[in-house]
Amino acid sequence: QVQLVESGGGLVQAGGSLRLSCAASTRTFRTYVMGWIRQAPGKEREFVAAISWIGGSTKYADSAKGRFTISRDIAANTLYLQMNSLKPEDTAVYYCAACSTLGCDTLDAWGQGTLVTVSS
Repeated sequence: QVQLVESGGGLVQAGGSLRLSCAASTRTFRTYVMGWIRQAPGKEREFVAAISWIGGSTKYADSAKGRFTISRDIAANTLYLQMNSLKPEDTAVYYCAACSTLGCDTLDAWGQGTLVTVSS
């Protein structure tokens, strides 16, 4: 089973930027859609963005469109999420996930998460 390790979270002021990374332990995840999911304190898990590893098709939540960019480095087996114009409501634990669909309705694997805190 693929293992995923996120990094890049931290504390940032509103309007700032962060780039999250997700390293995968195996190349078998190339058959997956890879995505980012987040969960804020006291709230349900929320889809953020996803990308098909081979074709590069992407999908974003409305809250992420125009501000976040998902990408992958195939050779490095690494997934990224560039987050710009961050808002306090983006504060959450962000998880990298291997998904069955572009909407990440079903998660096949996920990492331990990385905390993003956006101060106002």
